[in-house]
Amino acid sequence: MVVLLNSLSVTDCLNLCHRVVDGFCGREPPRRADFSAAWSLEEWLQLLDSLAALFRAAVGNNSSDEEVSAGLADVGSSQAATVLKVLRARQAEIRRALLDRTASISCATLQDFDWQLKLALSSDKISSLHTPLLSLSLNVRENEALRPVTMEMNKEELNTLISSLETANKVVLLLK
Repeated sequence: MVVLLNSLSVTDCLNLCHRVVDGFCGREPPRRADFSAAWSLEEWLQLLDSLAALFRAAVGNNSSDEEVSAGLADVGSSQAATVLKVLRARQAEIRRALLDRTASISCATLQDFDWQLKLALSSDKISSLHTPLLSLSLNVRENEALRPVTMEMNKEELNTLISSLETANKVVLLLK
């Protein structure tokens, strides 16, 4: 989905790439409103995931410029050069973030989970609204402390969560 970068100017592409790296490194991530409202939410999320995955894979695999450029074949030459420029400029930060995430993954473990399916009801449309919601409760152990995490999501949000978890699993497998 990095092909969506073609709709950005080189300056906006540069800013977006830096903000993606910022978000990956634990600072403020990019906001959709700051870049292009022309993208749907799904396209925006896919673009962010694609860029973050590209940066992780390129740094994690010590990819050459040619290998990274091959992954950016669908992107215009100016945008591809911009992505490569940001990658090389912030490679050390990305590597530190990858190492930090690997360390935190080994420190945080899922202890227990529970899920419930609810039916959302609306006072003005009770008879016609049938929106299933998933309530997911996770108990995560971080450095001897048990922290509960509770999420309630609809089908689309659940699909996004599953995609994110699958992506995270691929990253963990790449780092092993």
